[in-house]
Amino acid sequence: MPDDEVLHRALAHARAWRAGAPEHRVGPSADIEEMLATFGGPLPEQGSDPVSVIDELGVGAPPGLLNIQSGRFFGWVMGGTLPAALGADWLVSTWDQNAGLRDAMPTVAALEEVAGAWILELLGLPREADVGFVTGATMANFTGLAAGRFAVLDRVGWDVHRDGLTGAPRLHVLVGAERHDTVDLALRYLGLGAPRVVAADGQGRMDPAALDAALADVPDGEPVIVCLQAGNLHSGAFDPFPELVAAAHDRGAWVHVDGAFGLWALASPRLAPLARGVEAADSWATDAHKTLNVTYDCGIAVVRDPVAVRSAMGVHASYLPDAVGPGNHYEKVPELSRRARGVPVWAALRSLGSAGVAAQVDRLAERARGIADGLAGVTGVEVLNDVVYTQVCLAVGDGRTQEFCARLTGSGEVWMSPSRWQDRDVVRVSVSNAATTDDDVRRTVAAVRRAVAG
Repeated sequence: MPDDEVLHRALAHARAWRAGAPEHRVGPSADIEEMLATFGGPLPEQGSDPVSVIDELGVGAPPGLLNIQSGRFFGWVMGGTLPAALGADWLVSTWDQNAGLRDAMPTVAALEEVAGAWILELLGLPREADVGFVTGATMANFTGLAAGRFAVLDRVGWDVHRDGLTGAPRLHVLVGAERHDTVDLALRYLGLGAPRVVAADGQGRMDPAALDAALADVPDGEPVIVCLQAGNLHSGAFDPFPELVAAAHDRGAWVHVDGAFGLWALASPRLAPLARGVEAADSWATDAHKTLNVTYDCGIAVVRDPVAVRSAMGVHASYLPDAVGPGNHYEKVPELSRRARGVPVWAALRSLGSAGVAAQVDRLAERARGIADGLAGVTGVEVLNDVVYTQVCLAVGDGRTQEFCARLTGSGEVWMSPSRWQDRDVVRVSVSNAATTDDDVRRTVAAVRRAVAG
């Protein structure tokens, strides 16, 4: 077949990249200007042989790639890639199905529905909930909050789809002081404006007394959404869900949980108590391309009430066949057309099983604890958070953070992200890659020690 050699060359380059990941530089060796020079220039008038195009990518790209697959990459919250998820993602591209249509694309529809059911089972979320596969936690938050917007306005007799937001009852959105910025972004997309901020404690957990006071300030009869968090970006801390969810529901609020990486704690019997009570919420957002280590991009939106999410996201047209039962998959996400992101999730879960997912989550948390313990005795390094999950937050001295990060990432040995938390410049360590080993922990501690010493 004409494409055989193209696929063989792509496979060869992919194998080379994957095989070298453990010892490649973690950071890129070339910058954006060098990559533009490599791949840029005027659009050629005549095309090139497809094999040569793949070779051009395979040879030219690696210097500018961030080695997220390295066991010593701890930037942002980016996971590695499980072999089964990667292989499944190749098949998704090969099959090239539009995953929005259920009956017309039965293979990918079935795989996504099974993956969704497995997620609900694994995380202990309501079995009647709808599960949608989106690009990431931003759109998962958007989906859950859109469903919430519809539901709370519908309860007070306002049809947001017919009448919009102009003249609608005021909708109050309460968020923790340390929520992720994507929550605010989703609220902006939904036209809900800036939320009211509720105080958090020193680890970033919403204060139940502060939420009680904020709810008491909402006039009777006005709709409310409360946004909670499973896994603080800096500390990894979890909101106290039993108290917060009960208070919000007593006020008639919709409760949405941003659990981009933290919701996966529910898969581990050892770590699940961190998120106790989260299952009582109304919607949840998480990512598969973080803790589960599925290929980019894959976020997951879970909504307890299918009517709410399908009312918010659904579309019906004469050229689109209706699907009974679970409905078409585009009724659960913002996209009408999309790739079958849920298939690599199915493959990851099928390859690991529930015990394997629990072990993977446990190992990530153990590696984070190992890094924190190893750095505790390093002069010039301070661990700022209670390391309860996969996040470690470091301070390396006033005014030294950017220099330290540049020195550390410049070594090629380790990648960590600078940030700011609790009015201090900090360095974030997010242990999100199943490939991280005890030896990676040892090498990371040694690299930090060298970078601090200068």
